[in-house]
This record gives sequence, C-alpha cells and structure tokens, in this order.
Amino acid sequence: MTSDLPLVIVTRQLPQAIIDKLSAVATLNIWEEDRAIPQDTLLAWVPGCHAIYSLLTDPIDSSVLDAAGANLKVVSQMAVGVDNIDVAACTARGIPVGHTPNALTDTTADLAVALMLAVGRRIAAAAQFVKVGKWDTWRPMELTGKDLYGSTVGIIGFGRIGKAVAQRVRGFDCHILYNHPRSDPDAAQYAAAYVNLDTLLKSSDFISLHTPLTEETRHMIGAEELAMMKSDAIIVNTARGAIVDQAALVKALQEGKIGGAGLDVTDPEPISVDDPLLKLDNVIVVPHIGSASVTTRMRIAHMAADNLIAGLHGERLPNVYNPEVYSD
Repeated sequence: MTSDLPLVIVTRQLPQAIIDKLSAVATLNIWEEDRAIPQDTLLAWVPGCHAIYSLLTDPIDSSVLDAAGANLKVVSQMAVGVDNIDVAACTARGIPVGHTPNALTDTTADLAVALMLAVGRRIAAAAQFVKVGKWDTWRPMELTGKDLYGSTVGIIGFGRIGKAVAQRVRGFDCHILYNHPRSDPDAAQYAAAYVNLDTLLKSSDFISLHTPLTEETRHMIGAEELAMMKSDAIIVNTARGAIVDQAALVKALQEGKIGGAGLDVTDPEPISVDDPLLKLDNVIVVPHIGSASVTTRMRIAHMAADNLIAGLHGERLPNVYNPEVYSD
C-alpha cells in the first residue's frame, strides 16, 4: 500500500470483500469497534480525507465537512435514506452524496408484511406463552389475533417499498389504500386506491409507513392521527422512527386506542431497554433489520463502495442523492 493513495474514512467494520475492494484504490482508516464511531473521533479522523464511507448512525454535518476540508470528494452511505447527512451542506460544497436505492426494496417489504403478521397473529406473545410453560391445553379464544387476510391495508408513502408491500398483500386478498404527495398512475396494477391521509387512517386495519423522514413528515403520525385509527388497527413502521410521535404512540397503545404496533425503527435508536413500548405485549420492536438479509446487506455494501470509488475517480456516482452537484 503506497502513501499517495487517497484517504478514505470507513465508519464501521465491513465485510472483507468490501475492505479488499476499497483497499485496492485507497488508504483506509476504519472504525473497527462494533458501535457507532463517536463524533469527536470522526472529527479527529476526517481532516484531509478524500472520501467518507458512512452508515445511517453517523451524523455527517457541516462540522464534519468543515473538518474534512477541501480534499473531500464524496460521501457514500450504505443506506437508502440520508437523513443523517446534511445534504444541502454537501451540495453547497460540490460534494456528491451516494446512497443505495432499490437494493433493499424487497427485503424491507418482506419485513413490513412479517411485522403485520407477527403483531396481528400475536406471534411473539404466543412464543413467550410456550416458553414460560403456560401452554397446558387448547382454549377456543386463547391468543386469538387479527387476520391480515381480507383486511384493509393502508400504505403511507407509495414509492418502491410501498408498492412492493402492496404487491405482497394482494396475495392476502387485502383491500389496499395508499397516501402519497400525489396519486400514482401505476397504482392500478397494485389494485391500490389513492385516498387522503384522514381516510386512510380511519379505514385501515393495518397501516404501513414508507415515507422518507423530512421536516414535513417528522411526527406526521401523532396523537391526532392515532386517534383517527380503528381501535384494533395495527401500525407498522419500517421507514424512520421519527415519522411517528413515539410518546403519543405509547399513550395510544396503553389506552387501547389502537390494537398494536410493529416497529423496525424507533426514536431514538437504539431504544432504551426501559422504554414503555417494550413493556407492551401488543408491540414488537426489532433493531432496524429492514435490509438484514445476507444478500441484501452485501449488495448495498458493494453499491456504497462503487459510489465511493466513482467519486474518488471524479466520475458520476452510479447512485447519487444530490445530482444537482453535476452540471450536466
């Protein structure tokens, strides 16, 4: 390894295939601990670096960009969402931001449906029932839950993942509603009907969130919205935790205003083990595993590496979040 190779900051240990790929073109400084890199460490490492390979746990803000200085050519994120990155600040500096769209669509949609089924059919509670020795006989109404089959599913955010969820729940003969900033001409092929948000909340048995986190969508599901939902409705969030007002969600669940929740994301992350959500038997919380299949995680790791390498070479990123940095 020669010292004249560009310097790349890698904010977490990655599969060896990705390390080998990056090492062929750069000198790597890798945070190898199994936790997010502390911000003061990141600030100490970035001066003079040419690229940052980031995860969604890493705040890439103006302070990081300023510390990195003029050499920084690209920020490449191993995720679809980039709400941890100050994209506007990157764009103002002419720095392309790479992300990994499309790669995790199906895996995340699978998890959303799995959470609908798991919460609706009380899978976690039933498994615990057996583990603690309560299964002593069969009772007609014990551990009964809610059918996904034939229900009304409301999808908030009808992008790639929202459509993939719609495709899946069609197989359960569900009535599908969706809400999006505008109606989608492709919705008919998913047998999905566009409705306003209030109608979706009032009509759906299951509600699945697939909108990006923006200032407009932050806490878009709050106390008022939760109060509109059916008393046995189940909400599933595989998008971003802050889309839901978590305190309002806890209150609605505790008071029986809605039926349950399946959460792959929380606000904050990780959730505290003392959080009241974890004390409710009609809630399943999993640790942001929407893309957690071996195939998908390797795919997005390679995509992020390819974005980074293109940026180092001064080439257009294959998947760039802020294409306005390019003049063509």
